[in-house]
Amino acid sequence: MTLAEFFSCSLLAFGPPLAMFALTIANDPVRIIIMIAAAFGWLVSFLLASVIWYAVVPLRSYLAFGMVFAILIQELFRYGMYHLLRKTEAGLKIISENREVNSNKLQIAYVSGLGFGTMSGAIALINVLADSVGPGTLGLNTGTEFFFVTSAAMTLCMILLNTFWSVIFFNGLDEKNHLKVIWVIGSHFFVSGLSLLNKKELYAATIVPSYVVLIITALMAYRCAGGSTKAFLQSFSNRT
Repeated sequence: MTLAEFFSCSLLAFGPPLAMFALTIANDPVRIIIMIAAAFGWLVSFLLASVIWYAVVPLRSYLAFGMVFAILIQELFRYGMYHLLRKTEAGLKIISENREVNSNKLQIAYVSGLGFGTMSGAIALINVLADSVGPGTLGLNTGTEFFFVTSAAMTLCMILLNTFWSVIFFNGLDEKNHLKVIWVIGSHFFVSGLSLLNKKELYAATIVPSYVVLIITALMAYRCAGGSTKAFLQSFSNRT
């Protein structure tokens, strides 16, 4: 039973991102490099946030303190990744095997965001998945049996949010639209703050608003990428 829980939670959290990677990134080596670089950037940002958390001894026991610095540093690294990719964009197009696809600037943002999100999801869930294998399971004498599936659902939400946040963030900087940048940072704080409710096992209060933010952010990213309601409906009609 614990092994089944391990695989089900793993597929819930990483199944859609894996499909996105296989369909949109795996066939282009340049995109793979960008995704790995973005994942490494998130890892460095997390390391810096951990150093700050460890250094400030009086506030080390407050999870919200570490969360604030982690978000700020992550967004600074997202900003740095934007400038790095914009400066190297011309060179990436030259060496890319798929020049036509790489002509869209927001595709680079999408790849970068997926790298950010995948690494954040891996760090967030790997220990939980290790515990889900056993021995024993939650919900018998203590804890709740919804802990693992909730953790997997929130991990998926954060991976997708990071992907869409990068698209909106990059587009906002390109257009000098500060409201889009504010939305990314503000919603990042909001969703991360909701995760603090998991300590009290208020999982519904965490998941429902987080996925509402995910839907809104996905729609914003779709519009930033040039999508429209008409084009969305046509994509379904063309398949029938």
